[in-house]
Amino acid sequence: MTPVVSIIVVSYNTREMTLVCLESIRRETRTPFEVLFIDNDSDDGSLEAVRDRFADDDRYVISDNATNLGFAAGNNEMGGLARGEFILLLNPDTVVLDGAVDKILEFAARAPQHGIWGGRTVFADGTLNPTNCWGRFTLWSLFCQTVGLTRLFRRTRLFNPRAYPKWDRTGDREVGIVTGCFFLITKKAWNQLGGFDREFFMYGEEADLCERARAAGARPGCSGDPTIIHHGGASERTRAGKTVKLLDAQVRFFRRHWGRPAFRASLVLMDATVLIRVLAEALLGRFGEDKTWSVVWAERSIWRRGVQDVDPLGPGVEHGS
Repeated sequence: MTPVVSIIVVSYNTREMTLVCLESIRRETRTPFEVLFIDNDSDDGSLEAVRDRFADDDRYVISDNATNLGFAAGNNEMGGLARGEFILLLNPDTVVLDGAVDKILEFAARAPQHGIWGGRTVFADGTLNPTNCWGRFTLWSLFCQTVGLTRLFRRTRLFNPRAYPKWDRTGDREVGIVTGCFFLITKKAWNQLGGFDREFFMYGEEADLCERARAAGARPGCSGDPTIIHHGGASERTRAGKTVKLLDAQVRFFRRHWGRPAFRASLVLMDATVLIRVLAEALLGRFGEDKTWSVVWAERSIWRRGVQDVDPLGPGVEHGS
């Protein structure tokens, strides 16, 4: 049977969570589907475990990379194999609840104007995980983050505009960015947009794709009906490492989508963000205990690579398309 939806799962060192995720798809989905699974050279036995559990189910296509090509390249590689009308990106640290795949497809059917669709995410204990979507980046939102207004006034839309404060993620709503942990798009649109931009290794790729889709007429949206568990950050080993990747992605995004004056202003604000927090670590007497921000500043040359058009995977690496 030809699948309606091709579900792409890119794995990296999340063995047990990945098995639970893949099993939850099979248990909770009634719509004809295929799972396109690729492992990015995990060292925790993820690939072998998935093959042992799902090799006999012809709906599961299992592949691997010899090196870690990142989230964007992994999805692009498998997107080229998709046979469904829709492509659903699903993180390996998620659990499908109560027919969530079927429900997100129903959302797409009743609200086709969005072009990109997301659902609601919760933590394992059932409490809301509000990272399923974000507002668009602006210089104002970046300034609020830099000077700490976002942290001080989390529940105020004026100072925390990207987080949609006070919205419990129920109902249907247009949003700026649908997070890649639970991200539905038609295969036609995916192909027209060329999938994820190969410049993004991890983080920022869905923001870039949503921005490009918006320019083509889409209006990304989220619905509270389809719900999944999203643990979040399962493949990240250090806070500093994640922060460096996030900043790297933001530099690349701003360079691609903002004019030169706004981009230059964003670099100043990002430097200030890190330096303020380095100073705070020192003043609070935590410098010897928590060096997250001092490490991030020391790696400034890494997360500012994207000031120029630099491929994060290096020259000569083949990417998916």
